[in-house]
Amino acid sequence: MQEWWRDAVIYQIYPRSYQDDNGDGVGDLQGITRRLPHVADLGANCIWLSPIFQSPQADMGYDVSDYTAVDPLFGSLEDFETLIQTAHDLGLKVIVDQVLSHTSDQHPWFKESRVDRTNDKADWYVWADPHPDGSPPTNWHSHFGGPAWEFDPQRGQYYLHNFLTSQPDLNFHNPDVIEAILETCKFWLDRGLDGFRLDTVNYYFHDQKLRSNPPAQAKPQVMATDLYGMQDNIYNKTRPENIAFLERLRALTDQYDDIMMVGEVGEMGRRSIEIMGEYTAGTGRLHMAYSFAMLGPDFTAEHFRNCIEGFQRNAPDGHPYWSFSNHDVPRQVSRWAEHAVDNDSIARLACAMLMAFEGTIGIYQGEELGQLETEMTFEELTDPPAIRFWPAVKGRDGCRTPMVWEKDSPSAGFSDVKPWLPVKEPQAVRAVDQQGVDSILAFYKEVIAYRAAHPAMCRGTTEFHALPEPIFAFTRKAEGERLTCVFNLSKTPVSLTLTGTATLSGPHHATLTQSKLELPGNGFAYLASDAALSLAKG
Repeated sequence: MQEWWRDAVIYQIYPRSYQDDNGDGVGDLQGITRRLPHVADLGANCIWLSPIFQSPQADMGYDVSDYTAVDPLFGSLEDFETLIQTAHDLGLKVIVDQVLSHTSDQHPWFKESRVDRTNDKADWYVWADPHPDGSPPTNWHSHFGGPAWEFDPQRGQYYLHNFLTSQPDLNFHNPDVIEAILETCKFWLDRGLDGFRLDTVNYYFHDQKLRSNPPAQAKPQVMATDLYGMQDNIYNKTRPENIAFLERLRALTDQYDDIMMVGEVGEMGRRSIEIMGEYTAGTGRLHMAYSFAMLGPDFTAEHFRNCIEGFQRNAPDGHPYWSFSNHDVPRQVSRWAEHAVDNDSIARLACAMLMAFEGTIGIYQGEELGQLETEMTFEELTDPPAIRFWPAVKGRDGCRTPMVWEKDSPSAGFSDVKPWLPVKEPQAVRAVDQQGVDSILAFYKEVIAYRAAHPAMCRGTTEFHALPEPIFAFTRKAEGERLTCVFNLSKTPVSLTLTGTATLSGPHHATLTQSKLELPGNGFAYLASDAALSLAKG
């Protein structure tokens, strides 16, 4: 088996915001298909599409009303099949977001389930009686504000929703639900899909005893939309039954040729790395997993090393997927601005560092342009939690604004009409047609090609160097090749003393003399050496 995903670079496309070809201001499948040469030219191996399934779009497609239909907003099933064929012709694999933990309240399954307590799908969702005082069954929180329970007067019961009230949670304790979900996955595998990105992969099962969560043991992190941090969320997600379902899903994908599944672990901190390990252990669960551990504000050598070593420790036979950005978090250049000499310097540093990590690499559309977070006004918002909790919560619209292709075209080449989210000048100036030979886009292409050409970078083991902040350094080794990767995570220049001989290899922002490596602010270097190389703070 080829296992193409082990050293792949996966490029995430947010369909609403990539390319509008039918003139309605929203991106579509035909537009994505037309722009696929950009992804292939970048050097990526695979595209990940956020949900394209039929949906009321209350949560931008993460509320599915039909798992086996393409939403007309994006096109047709024939358009999707054309996209897959075009991608394959360009040497690109295609995976799609599968949102299995919950559906839309407009899904036929839920419409039937809520009618009464005796219908054929009465137990397909998580229903529970109120407490005697009418309060919800547990103290669990919804990520989008308020309790994770909504009272339905038709059934006279509460139903569980971890996100919007219009996103009821499926009851995975019901075997019929599992069989139905597996059938929907098979539908897409039969059409040539190369795998799945599994949304909220640790949310499938809930505690059947409906026990309330205890208060958080650590200092709680409270945000306007998200009170999860005030509880230890041990009963509403990451239940032990999850493992058996992942094994069922893996058994299905193993019936096909070289399919890949990557799971999104909805956790922060050390626990997220532990779950990644649990869910990828052995050969019968997920192929890969990623967490939000690297998608936050932390930008220290200790943090990145802890993430990588934590995964190595918890899943010695597992495989990680590392990314710095996606459609749910502020763009990395803006998120780490306080550590940046300037926007382009931090963009290059982030790319050089990410591409040197052991495992599969993920890029979110626009990061290859050094794109910035878009500043939104309230009137421009579409994201439900931002609209509800503005201005305390900025929401996710700022990272979801359209891809910019031609600076001086309407909406920077995304659409000929007003787009669903605005294209503003700070974003338009980073359009693809403005990216010259010394641009961020050119740099991404260079580093991705360098990674693909060096076994140590794409398949090597990792050994970390014990250096003080802000230096992050490790050596990758494979097939007789040794590359030491060194990064300055600060704006202040640093000097390192080398013991042993080395040469600069590939893209770099550093100066190397016989025994000194000089790194400017946000500097980085890949050092080639035939023998062991040690570094010391100069």
